[in-house]
Parts: sequence; C-alpha cells; structure tokens
Amino acid sequence: MNQHPLVVVGSGLAAWTTIKELRKHDAQREVIMVTASSGDAYPKPALSTAFAQGKEAAHLRNGVAADLAAANQVQLQAHTQALSVDLAARQLHTSQGVLAYSDLVLAHGAHPIRIPLAGDAANQVLSVNQLEDYAVLRQQLKPGARVLIMGAGLIGCEFANDLGGAGFQVHLVDPASRPLAALLPEDASHQLETALSGLGVVWHWGTSVNSVNQSATGLQASLNNGEQVPVDLVLSAIGLRANTDWLQASGLSCDRGVLVNAHLQTSDPHVYALGDVAQYASAGNRTLPYVMPIMTAARALGATLAGKPTEVVFPVMPVAVKTPALPLLVAAPAAPTAGAWVLLEQGAWQFQNQQGQTLGFVLAGAQTSLRAKAMQWLTAP
Repeated sequence: MNQHPLVVVGSGLAAWTTIKELRKHDAQREVIMVTASSGDAYPKPALSTAFAQGKEAAHLRNGVAADLAAANQVQLQAHTQALSVDLAARQLHTSQGVLAYSDLVLAHGAHPIRIPLAGDAANQVLSVNQLEDYAVLRQQLKPGARVLIMGAGLIGCEFANDLGGAGFQVHLVDPASRPLAALLPEDASHQLETALSGLGVVWHWGTSVNSVNQSATGLQASLNNGEQVPVDLVLSAIGLRANTDWLQASGLSCDRGVLVNAHLQTSDPHVYALGDVAQYASAGNRTLPYVMPIMTAARALGATLAGKPTEVVFPVMPVAVKTPALPLLVAAPAAPTAGAWVLLEQGAWQFQNQQGQTLGFVLAGAQTSLRAKAMQWLTAP
C-alpha cells in the first residue's frame, strides 16, 4: 500500500461515519480530514425541525471535532478548502497546501440550489444547509416574522411545518400544483397541504419568485404571476446539487454527482465518494441524500478502505418526512418507473407497475405505524 495517508474531504455524517467504520477494522491507518467547516458533528436533518423545539444552533451539536479526531486518531485540518485533485500524482490541493494521499474519500456533500433573483434584497435570501446557516436563520427570525419559503419539496415542507408550528406566518411558493409532487400520490399531497394550511401556511402554486426588494415594512417578494408578497425573510429550499465544480478539471467522471461503482470507487481507483456528493450506479444511478443510505455506504466503505473489499447493497430505505402536522413515510420507486399509485385504505398507498408488483409505498398519519407491514408488500411474491 502507498505509504501516504488516507485523506477524507468533508466532516458530515458520511465522513465521520466512514472513519468510525474504518477504525472497526484498522486502528493504525493514518487518516487526515480536510473540512471547510469546524468539523463539529451535528444531525443535518434536525436543521429543518429545530425551531419549534426552541433549539439554538449550539444545541444541535452532538460531537466536538477535536474530541472526535482524538477518539478516531484523525489529523484534523479544519477551515481548510479543498481546491483541486491531481489524480496522477495522488495529491489534494487545499487552501493550506498540498496533501499526498494513498486513497482519497470525497464526502463533502452538496450545495443548495440557488436560482438567480432580481431586486435590491436578493442577496438577503437565506438557505439552510449547515449549522452556521441555521444560526443565521434563528438570529434573523423575530417574533411574528412573515416568512416566504421557495420550494415545496421535502425540506421546504419540513421548514413550513417547523416555522408554522412555531407561530410564524409562512408563505410557500412552488411552480408545481401540490407539495412533494415528485414523491407523493396526489391524494397524499393534498392531505399534507390541508394539514399545513391548518398551521396558517399560505400556498402559491404554479409560480416562482423573480425578485426580492426592500420595503418600508421589511421585504417584498414579487412572483412571476404578478403577486406581491410582503415578508420579513425569504428562505430558499429548492433542492441540493452535488458539490462537484472543483473536481471538473481533475478528470473524475461526474454527472449529477461523482459517479461511483458498487465499491464506491470513482473513475479513479484511488478515489472514493459517498453521501450527498455521490451518484450510485448500484442504486439505479441515483443520488441518495438521506441518512440511511449514507450509513449503509459508510459501513461498506470503511471495510473496503481497511483492505476488505465490500460492495454496498442498499436495502429499501423509507424516508420519514418530518412534518408532524401529517407524518409521512415514503418509499418511492426510482424515477422514471412506469406504474401508478393505488389507494389501499385511508392513509396507505402502494406504487404498482403494470404487472401488479408493488415497487413503493406511502403511509400517512397513524398509518406510519404500519412500516413493517408495508416493507413486506415490497418483498411479497
């Protein structure tokens, strides 16, 4: 084996879990972590559910970087930007210098998608993808604030529930005609819409924000349909894009993420990727930006990096949508998949193909307790 260290880029769940899994097999291998942040650990899914619980950013930290580094024998290079990779020389170029590596793990996540907006307050639009972003959101949210959320996907709906439940006036804007349109059957979407409306959420369908300007009372968001919405804060939650821009010159194969095989190997045999930055061939060429796929991938990669090549096998991993107004459990088939949603009973749907096979399910409300039964739907002959 090359005598240079294993270098891990990133310090989120994917990075720390991979290192912890490696240490189960190999306590000696030299590991360097390069991260643009402090390296502290925190549960990213909690960012969209913490306000109603009264949690400050500091309350969400569940691991101090220095302690984690000591416990896992990691050399931590915090507040260090990864700039480029020289695959032939096996070198990572960073804002603190050049690191030679034996293997490189890319676990640095994704960036919020930001659409261009006009207006003199466009630069005040927030996105929450890291702990520091959440701290800014909490600081700016004053009692009684009016909040406009761009995007009615998973994160947008979770924030709408969290902030609406905390007493803020929430407007939600999306070009679609219903919430979570890409994941849910139409009936389930409308049930979620009704539940969040009960918290005071105001919906603006079939349109998007084109400008944000200062006003005498705060901000004014102008929508493409001509509506003018007076608010105090605008939050963009229209999705994530894998952070691959800095890798383009390296020659690594990238599409919607860094392409990896069943061993989480990229197009270079000494570079691996997982988490939000990865696009998994073994999962239908999809990105899987959820906790359970990250944990599953990290277990396999930890073993592989310890010299025990292990393919990642993703089981069915339902996603719990954190909307307490209407709890949802979703196991959607990979898109595009031919078929249709079928209502079994109130609050329970199956996605069936033309042969009648069940390829997915959605459970809503009290039916989320049927998770074990629903998993059997997918494996029944």
